[in-house]
Amino acid sequence: MLSTFRIVLLAPLAVCLAGCGGERAQPQRPVTLVKTEVVQLQPWQNIIRLTGDVQAKVSTELSFRVSGRVTERMVDVGAHVNAGDVLAKIDPTEQQADLAGAQAAVAAAEAQVRVATANYERQKSLIDKGFTTRVAYDQAQEALRTAEGSLETAKAQLGNATDALSYTELRASASGIITARNIEVGQVAQAAQSAYTLAEDGARDAVVDVYESIFLTPWEGDTAKLMLLSDPKVTASAKPREISPTVDPKSGAVRVKMSIIDPPPAMTLGSVVAAEGRSKPVERIVLPWSALTSDVNGPAVWVVDPQTRAVSLKNIAVEAYETNSVVVASGLIPGERVVIEGGKLLRPAQIVTYDGAEA
Repeated sequence: MLSTFRIVLLAPLAVCLAGCGGERAQPQRPVTLVKTEVVQLQPWQNIIRLTGDVQAKVSTELSFRVSGRVTERMVDVGAHVNAGDVLAKIDPTEQQADLAGAQAAVAAAEAQVRVATANYERQKSLIDKGFTTRVAYDQAQEALRTAEGSLETAKAQLGNATDALSYTELRASASGIITARNIEVGQVAQAAQSAYTLAEDGARDAVVDVYESIFLTPWEGDTAKLMLLSDPKVTASAKPREISPTVDPKSGAVRVKMSIIDPPPAMTLGSVVAAEGRSKPVERIVLPWSALTSDVNGPAVWVVDPQTRAVSLKNIAVEAYETNSVVVASGLIPGERVVIEGGKLLRPAQIVTYDGAEA
């Protein structure tokens, strides 16, 4: 009886408490504060920077024109030479013997010409007086012409022998710097074998290797800016003058030679330079790198609904990744509001607030 009385008294109290609990408001999650930006089209240029080195516009392979054993080597790599300087010599014994033989042949031919000339003059005077035959006169004339031809041949051979002797000395064809050496004293050098490489003074080239896709971009102007890596304050302009028609099978790059316009003295042969080129300006959406996130479909950004301020992920196509920004090729419309900071902890449909948002 007592237990039943207690139940009757406690039942209304439980119902009252239950009703009070149902009327309590559920706590709302705080609105996330983010930094946003309304995207707009803006002029953008693709900047390409490539490294290369300074080379001579004209580089010549110097070689002996006759074969022989190298007896002297006067210069080494890095030496500056003037046009006509002797760089190396080979043993001239064989060429000196050839020259002596050619000189003897000329002397013999001259003697034959003197004899033939005297005989011809004698026959000429005799035929005028009728004391010789026409046949003897014609034979004397023919012998003179043959002797004169032999003399010309001997003189030509003497000239060749003289030239061959001069070829035993390798001379610089122009002023410049020796960049390579391929001979040693005692070595038997073959004719036309490269002995030295000469980088001629004068015009200089900046040589860089580029990927062939770069040629699909329309570039602004026809020159590139060069900077000396060891001293970026040293700059110059360069204009492409030669593009290799083939792709390097190892690197997959194309070699481009650019003529340096008025190269500064600091840009010496072998200096490492950076070449910078800019594409023609195009209208693109550019976002800070902090705005970029991703999902299973690739790069994406958080877009804020202007009515509800709820965020959603929107996939984009990235045209270029730059140091502090990304260039959007497609996926966004000018005027959309994008989260650029604070998007790491967001989830779809989450309500956010930002500077300038209405309360």
